[in-house]
Amino acid sequence: MTSFESDYNNGAHPAVLQHLLETNTEQSASYGYDRWSELAREKIRAACQCPDADIYFLVGGTQANATVIDALLPSYGAVVATETAHINVHESGAVEASGHKVIVLPSHEGRMLPSELADYLRRFHADPTWEHMAFPGMTYITFPTELGTLYRAEDIAQIYAVCQQYGMPLFIDGARLGYSLAAEGCDMTLPWLARHCDAFYIGGTKVGALCGEAVVFPHGAPRGFFTIVKRHGALLAKSRLAGVQFDALFSPLLQAHGSAASLPEQGEGREDSDMLYFDISRHAITMAMRLRQLFVEAGIPIKDSPTNQQFVVLTNQQMDALMQRVLFETWEPIDDTHTLCRFVTSWATTDADLSTLAAALKSIA
Repeated sequence: MTSFESDYNNGAHPAVLQHLLETNTEQSASYGYDRWSELAREKIRAACQCPDADIYFLVGGTQANATVIDALLPSYGAVVATETAHINVHESGAVEASGHKVIVLPSHEGRMLPSELADYLRRFHADPTWEHMAFPGMTYITFPTELGTLYRAEDIAQIYAVCQQYGMPLFIDGARLGYSLAAEGCDMTLPWLARHCDAFYIGGTKVGALCGEAVVFPHGAPRGFFTIVKRHGALLAKSRLAGVQFDALFSPLLQAHGSAASLPEQGEGREDSDMLYFDISRHAITMAMRLRQLFVEAGIPIKDSPTNQQFVVLTNQQMDALMQRVLFETWEPIDDTHTLCRFVTSWATTDADLSTLAAALKSIA
């Protein structure tokens, strides 16, 4: 059955698999010292315009979040996030398991407001009993948000300025980073983002890789980060698994260790200098906007999202009928008769998938 459940319900992009196959019989060093990991680091540094950045490859997003937050915080520190933040809702208490409280601020369509962060920190530090409270030692945001929305560059710049005022690092969860940078209305670039935070990661799992996230510290990693990664059980002995994949993802599109013909329905006319990672992202956005239009034409309410996650409001009757034809995720109940549902596109979404959805929508009209 055609699935729009997530952007990691397929394997890897063919060019990534091809590179894994081509390098499979070569021997390599371990624990991040293999040559493909170093090649990938150099390509990511160039893409971020951060020649001195420290870069580590971890397997998944929850693992990356919990490890980076533990590394950036003192033992008594807490992390400030929105109430809808992934670390607060869908990571099974992984951050709290390392001894760090998640302090939540209101969510505005998934976004944190700079003014509310500033107000909270001002109140905290003005409270004479603050030493009896969990200390806000860093800030965490996601880009795009869990609801598929975007921050403006101005907002991130203001959040970062507040963090700097209070001496706390800003960490940006980029599990779907490619989709935000490729979305219409995004007013920032990867180098700009790297200059306006202390740590972020480039998600691979949801953007064409079998698994893997590239954690980037633009100004250098905290002391002992390698050891902290291992303490969290997050250190890959066979580090080449991530290195090879990111080497392919950050290669020029037509040189991404696979012929142009192997790229499924990607946009034509790209320059050779375009990297596979961003072409995958653009493809998913194109498909998401076409998917969005199908719901608009069917008269089904849809939330505002320029990214590859689309949230629609279905009657429970529509939802049950549509589930017989395509797979998607039920997000949360709206009321007794309506449910918010999520449809997601990826590198693997095809014209045929959208045709199946169009037919399914017609059948429930």
